[in-house]
Amino acid sequence: MGCRRFADAVEKLQNEFSRLDFACREIQSGGQAEKLYQWPGPADEDFLICVHRSGSVQEPFHRHDFFYFNYTYRGEYESLSCKYDHRITIREGELYAGQPYAGHALCVHDNRETVIIGVLVRRETFFRSFLPTLSAGSGLFHFFTGPAARHFSEEFIHFKPDESCAIRSLLEIMAVEYAFRRPDTQDVLKPLVLAFFAQIARQYAGVHPDPAHPTISGQVVQYILDHVASATLKGAASQLSYHPNYISTVMRKELGKTFSEVLLEQRMTLADALLKDTSLTVEEIARMLGYNSSNFHRAFRGYYRRSPRQSTEKL
Repeated sequence: MGCRRFADAVEKLQNEFSRLDFACREIQSGGQAEKLYQWPGPADEDFLICVHRSGSVQEPFHRHDFFYFNYTYRGEYESLSCKYDHRITIREGELYAGQPYAGHALCVHDNRETVIIGVLVRRETFFRSFLPTLSAGSGLFHFFTGPAARHFSEEFIHFKPDESCAIRSLLEIMAVEYAFRRPDTQDVLKPLVLAFFAQIARQYAGVHPDPAHPTISGQVVQYILDHVASATLKGAASQLSYHPNYISTVMRKELGKTFSEVLLEQRMTLADALLKDTSLTVEEIARMLGYNSSNFHRAFRGYYRRSPRQSTEKL
């Protein structure tokens, strides 16, 4: 990435930041009035790359209705998280990301220039375009599916990617692409944002590794979560280097269930959560879990004794 080109992009996006329309409306949370910032980009955009550069600023506490990923390119700042009721410091080279409806307030340290590159993604776009690519067994998957439509989230992620990670390079590419927009810029950004999320997921797994599963059945359940749409007994046996019959015997002994029963249980638990906590359609969720529409309806009704659409009505 040419240094001059990137510097020009940062300057351009910094100037545009002050003109972004962070439309705000008052909402009630815990009996208190709070500010909710709505999508600040054009109506026909799903991704927005912004640059915030400041020597000293204190934001009011607020929430967003979109996912945001802030990378501290230079300097450091603090953010007040309502969940922990204290300031956390985000230093140079660290990533700070929040779910829709998560509350925070940014405070840049006095007398220090800070450059933050933000990647903003519409909530609906994330669920439809990126959620299906994440392993259901990862902690990051549950972070992304956490915010339900009718309650407020207090979750965020904060960590420092290692030096071999491509997050910084991807941000530079996205900043230049968005700063000097062309008619196909949103199409170009989509795979870049996907690669960005893949890097975040890899780094997050290193910082927050999945708990060890010493039992064979525990390893099989993790395999199912990691391959929820395509898991098979043969596939589990191949990955774990056991004979399928042995895995079946162990699962009956340790869990009292067959492989097929555990697979159905994990798929239906995930389906119910996605129906309640996201705006994905029944058909989209069915595809994510490896079903066609009719088979999904049949499996869901057989497991829960209600239709998928009745599950969404519980919101």
